[in-house]
Amino acid sequence: MKTDPDVFIRANTGVMAPPHVSEIRLHLASEAHELWLKTEDELAEIGLPPPFWAFAWAGGQGLARYVLDTPAIVRSKRVVDFATGSGLVAIAARMSGASSVTAVDIDPWAKTAVALNADLNAVDLTFKSTDIVGSDVDADILLAGDVFYDKDFAAKIIPWFERLTADGVVVLVGDPGRSYLPRERLTFCATYEVPVTRALEDSDVKKTVVWRFKGE
Repeated sequence: MKTDPDVFIRANTGVMAPPHVSEIRLHLASEAHELWLKTEDELAEIGLPPPFWAFAWAGGQGLARYVLDTPAIVRSKRVVDFATGSGLVAIAARMSGASSVTAVDIDPWAKTAVALNADLNAVDLTFKSTDIVGSDVDADILLAGDVFYDKDFAAKIIPWFERLTADGVVVLVGDPGRSYLPRERLTFCATYEVPVTRALEDSDVKKTVVWRFKGE
């Protein structure tokens, strides 16, 4: 890692609340195009993978909103927030009374971002950086915001989510209409109109739906 993540994140983000989740503050990129649209060479120069952790994606905002609005979903439960990014959904779960929350992301920069954001919101989270796809999870609920954006990735996680559901884990996903969402395997929970950054999306507002994977 060529650049110190803590120093970089503090220097290149501002502390702000995502527009649809005003209760939570995060270190976010205030000018999305400047950070997100760096070339691969520029990112490699500072040792930075694509900074998913620097933005409050629509699926995560919708899922975090749902968790905050219906805290009984996670209260006193063990929660895993898969592909946590900024930690937004994990923080929402902890604020809603989850007994424990493990934020999972393979991006090493996310570990620092989540720690900084958890500190901002005075919550305790556990972070796990290993690839857990296909593994059992020691949790009652798995939360996943905005994870169906890539065909190959979706093909890996869909059967995993189905197996977890069959094993009794509640799997909730937040999705703003990504191409590889398996709607036929899902039950509708809630819908939100989430303000987003046009530099990242194709509109200023994304209709975001929270779904629950169906059991057998």
